[in-house]
Amino acid sequence: MKKLILLVALTTTCTFTFAQAGSSFGIKGGLNYNANGDYFESIGETVEDPSRNIGYHIGLFGKIGNSLYFRPELVYTSTKSEYDSGDFDMQKIDVPLLVGVKILGPLSVFGGPSLQYILDTEFDGVTIENVENEFTVGLNFGASVSFEKFGIDLRYERGLSENEASFLDNNGIDLNDRIDTRPDQLILSLSLTF
Repeated sequence: MKKLILLVALTTTCTFTFAQAGSSFGIKGGLNYNANGDYFESIGETVEDPSRNIGYHIGLFGKIGNSLYFRPELVYTSTKSEYDSGDFDMQKIDVPLLVGVKILGPLSVFGGPSLQYILDTEFDGVTIENVENEFTVGLNFGASVSFEKFGIDLRYERGLSENEASFLDNNGIDLNDRIDTRPDQLILSLSLTF
């Protein structure tokens, strides 16, 4: 957690310290069409793919540059995946570190890594305590359209780091059932620049 706080502080400081013409900051929010990874059962190692569901996100962003720009973000994300055996909910903090380029008028494309810190996981009302790694890395890429203070972007996010959550029963015994927590999602965001 200390590393994440340090990274956010450093990113925010860089955003405001190295500001140049065309630089800005603002708020963003929107919807995620997401699914987490497969569900593995202990008996027979059968695999169940998740059904996609709608989640949401809200956060802050900075932008340094104009035609070629750096856009760090700090975003709270809530996702939900449905399996036959229950629903898996996850809340996390995402820190996308994006590099973009304007390609035509208000249209730009961007991409970069996304640092992810898992805050909470729950499977059908049971809190999952045993997530392999709370800190993971993913990849974002997409396109955006910006009009003065208003913007819209559509991006794809995929978790890169393998990361599984395992289930414990009421006595703390590992059931060997597990879920791959890597997100696989389309993200639609609206942004407002100050």
